Amino acid sequence: MPGIISHPSFELHLPAPQTSPYVFSSPHSGREYLPTFLSQTRLDAHMIRSSEDAFIDQLFDCAPKMGAPLLLARAPRAYIDLNRGPDELDPAVIEGAERPAHNPRISSGLGVIPRVVSGGRAIYTGKISRAEAEGRLRDCWHPWHDRLRGLINDTHSQFGEAILIDCHSMPHEAIELQANKGMPAPQIVLGDRFGAAASRAVVDRVAAAFETAGLRVSRNMPFAGAYITQAYGRPSRQVHAVQIEIDRRLYMDEARIEPHADFPGFRNLINGVIAEIIGTNSASGMPLDTDSPLAAE
Repeated sequence: MPGIISHPSFELHLPAPQTSPYVFSSPHSGREYLPTFLSQTRLDAHMIRSSEDAFIDQLFDCAPKMGAPLLLARAPRAYIDLNRGPDELDPAVIEGAERPAHNPRISSGLGVIPRVVSGGRAIYTGKISRAEAEGRLRDCWHPWHDRLRGLINDTHSQFGEAILIDCHSMPHEAIELQANKGMPAPQIVLGDRFGAAASRAVVDRVAAAFETAGLRVSRNMPFAGAYITQAYGRPSRQVHAVQIEIDRRLYMDEARIEPHADFPGFRNLINGVIAEIIGTNSASGMPLDTDSPLAAE
């Protein structure tokens, strides 16, 4: 049924009806900062937002009108990171958490309960209890992933395939530092875990849509995808997952966390990219039959 389904951990925008095998998600654009959480952090209300994929939900909000569901996080990344596994617990920030085998994400403070925000700034002055960490997983992580898994399974049942587009943003400084000397930095980074999470045909189609819009695209460098692409991408079963990272400088003032004046124009550009991506009825790239009930309205 079309409409919006609200849950304390997510907001799901459903199309009327779903006409494509695509599912869009935004796990890091949540911005509901609870007073209890803000009282725990040493950061102010502005600084705590530095890891947030601000406005990504707005850039992709046309997907339901084009026949694809859009799943949005409500809890912010600084509170719980939905693109991490539930077992990626950091003993440096969670009391009683066991020290894991080497995990570079946990070591850098970016486990499922983050220890730091962008720039390595510490979130807490001490540790949170294991019970609180488990409560965040129970109330936020599991409901969000249960819903995402259900969307993927339902889509696969309906279309014989499911293609998850996992939407993110990246700090301009991070991508600029990774650029090859003498070469312009990519503006879009597509992550498919080097082919493990999506077929070449699917990624080619996504890349072509951004390149046609005039954007520079890189694949898997420096971001190849994290937990979501790893957990859900199964191309051999016709379930594909592609992570999209967009350079924040293209649409926002990173320091002020405000949209640029030309944000509406960039949003329209992304709308065109989305239309190009989902304007087919399968990963093969065959166009929709406009006389079919599955044709986009």
